[in-house]
Amino acid sequence: MKHSLSPSVDLAVVGGGIVGLATAMTWLQTRPGQRVTVLETESRVGQHQSGHNSGVIHSGIYYQPGSEKALLCREGKSKLEAFCDEHRIRWEKCGKVVVATDRSEQSSLERIIDRAGRNGVEFRRITTDELRKLEPAVAGVDAIVVPETGIVDYRSVCNAYRHRIEEMGGSVQLGFQVQRLDADDTGVRLAGVDHNQSVGKFDIRARSAIVCAGLHSDALVRQGDSVASDSDSANTSSEEVRIIPFRGEYYELRPERRGLCRNLIYPVPDPAFPFLGVHFTRMIDGNVECGPNAVLALAREGYRWRDIDVRYLQRTLGYSGFRRLIQKHWRKGLSEMNRSLRKSAFVTALQKLIPELRASDLIPARAGVRAQAVRANGELVDDFLFRSTPKVTHVLNAPSPAATASLAIARRVIEQHQNQNPNS
Repeated sequence: MKHSLSPSVDLAVVGGGIVGLATAMTWLQTRPGQRVTVLETESRVGQHQSGHNSGVIHSGIYYQPGSEKALLCREGKSKLEAFCDEHRIRWEKCGKVVVATDRSEQSSLERIIDRAGRNGVEFRRITTDELRKLEPAVAGVDAIVVPETGIVDYRSVCNAYRHRIEEMGGSVQLGFQVQRLDADDTGVRLAGVDHNQSVGKFDIRARSAIVCAGLHSDALVRQGDSVASDSDSANTSSEEVRIIPFRGEYYELRPERRGLCRNLIYPVPDPAFPFLGVHFTRMIDGNVECGPNAVLALAREGYRWRDIDVRYLQRTLGYSGFRRLIQKHWRKGLSEMNRSLRKSAFVTALQKLIPELRASDLIPARAGVRAQAVRANGELVDDFLFRSTPKVTHVLNAPSPAATASLAIARRVIEQHQNQNPNS
């Protein structure tokens, strides 16, 4: 693999996850011949959130009507499906059920139904008899079916995005960790470590840059605060937003028990918490995943309890927004930790949807880490968040459904970047 950097490029994209790759690809599609490079720390693209998610092509049913998530999910879903068809990436429109397991959840289900209608999502309310025909093992008192929800392997999507970038003359540079990003009137200087060499460093110039750094996005945006110009609706400065990493852990159904879940089975989500709760997902490869929970990761890439970055953890615990978040949601947090540390608690949560499930049906699976932006007042940022400064645009918050929406996010970010930097 060739690892080299041109000393000067038209656009540098920081981050080789699905959003960064989609952005570089979309830029080249509209500006053929420009010099574009993607700088990715890891040895492969899509190593973190992009490659550790449940593989769902989301319909957009959950999100606040008119929000970036709602609009870009709908746009991105259509574009993603067309891209997969064009590039022969296997995907499936399998549908999902959203299930109220007791009467107390019906008001929240009504809220989802209202959002589905306002977001233009195809759905149908079904009887309990219809639910049992779709998912015989599921118990519920009320439910909807969302036929247009799908599944795909997002690692394959990332690899296809990368291939298109390189076909169009761009480059994806692996092992290049951006540590410093300085903008001036003439462009952007990006410097950092080249992990392909024992003591390697790199230093390049770009006319402009777009940063899609996921778990590291808040660290890079703070460098540009002195020349910042907010463009998000909440007028949020980077000092008021920090990325808090939440680990989501999964189990898999044993092969002989995969029949418990035919497609996708979701609970009614807690409206006060921007996580969807433990659910069952049939993957494109036939496996069935169960989860995830949501616990504080003890490092930016903290996929296990033993992955601890003491300095980063101290900064997280010292952040006023995190402390206020804990004050608001400490009961929920303890419940999530309990599910992480005790398999029996995880099983109990899953049994609300599938009562016949047993602990012996589950085997440990992968974990993912979600980069969640948190405001200084303790509020979880519940929408995509983009921020532009002269020469640089940052993607500050892009959790689920960012993979589904990646091509629409790319269009939106490039549009914002151009508005701020018309000569880019």
